[in-house]
Amino acid sequence: MSTVQLKTQNMDQEPLLRINHLKTYYPIRKGLFSRTVNNVKAVDDISLDIYEGETLGLVGESGCGKSTIGRTILKLEKPTSGEIWFKGENITSYSNMQMLPIRTEMQMIFQDPFSSLNPWMRVKDILKEPIITHRIVKGPLEAEKEVDRLLDIVGIPSSYKFKYPHEFSGGQRQRIGIARALSLNPKLIICDEPVSALDVSVQAQILNLLKQLQKDLGLTYLFIAHGLGAVKYISTRIAVMYLGKVVEIGSKEQLFNNPKHPYTKGLLNAYPVPNPKMRNKKQKIIQGDIPSPANPPSGCRFHTRCPLAQEKCRQTEPILDGQSHSVACHFPLS
Repeated sequence: MSTVQLKTQNMDQEPLLRINHLKTYYPIRKGLFSRTVNNVKAVDDISLDIYEGETLGLVGESGCGKSTIGRTILKLEKPTSGEIWFKGENITSYSNMQMLPIRTEMQMIFQDPFSSLNPWMRVKDILKEPIITHRIVKGPLEAEKEVDRLLDIVGIPSSYKFKYPHEFSGGQRQRIGIARALSLNPKLIICDEPVSALDVSVQAQILNLLKQLQKDLGLTYLFIAHGLGAVKYISTRIAVMYLGKVVEIGSKEQLFNNPKHPYTKGLLNAYPVPNPKMRNKKQKIIQGDIPSPANPPSGCRFHTRCPLAQEKCRQTEPILDGQSHSVACHFPLS
């Protein structure tokens, strides 16, 4: 299946990250000899470009494969097939040893800031570990200064470095997670639902911090989320996923003002209206349940829940088509 590579205002430059026809399947095993009887198609033939300095938002319902994409890019999950290119280098088949220098340039911020931090380590040791391992600075004194600098960048007093993770609030722990991601001076940071476990007021603080860091340090983000508010606020472009596939991708303005896929339209209809005068407007919830990724529907995977589905949708899989605004739909919305 051919997939259109979307170009943005950065079309004259090569993408910082490119994934081509990426698939990540998880085998379903049964029997005494653990024979593979099927596969969970978490990521199923996805191609995306991410350009330096932008934020690509990746949005969709839980279980659609968003986090798997992020983990596969970092080689925390092994891709079943396809290619991963970073800075013009094909890293798809790289071993853990070959990935060591690459990992200094690609980092992740995790969803749960508590479980992602070692509860038995003080903050200074959590931050010093990657710095020393990858020899970012020379000697323990320089490492200590770097820890102070990182804490200052994310808005935590350096005197707090002697504390343990349980002594911080959720927002503070996520700031520590961000500081750890910054410790290796990365080019790309994969943000895996970094604000979904936080209170709304704290979410805004973390999003503002991420935007400021991007401006100051020239960072590139893949921002994974299921909440449209955070994605709208921070993203340059947005890709919408459904059941292992990207069904629509375009600029933030294009997707929010002129969605072309019925699934994207359904997500927007279910999004809470911030205007108090419009809160009585009845929300149109997407009907039906998400099919199993082990046995996805034939044709368009959304046809079992789509109010506009026709016979062609049930039989033929649509391709992602378009230039600045791409959609995988036989009958896109006007």
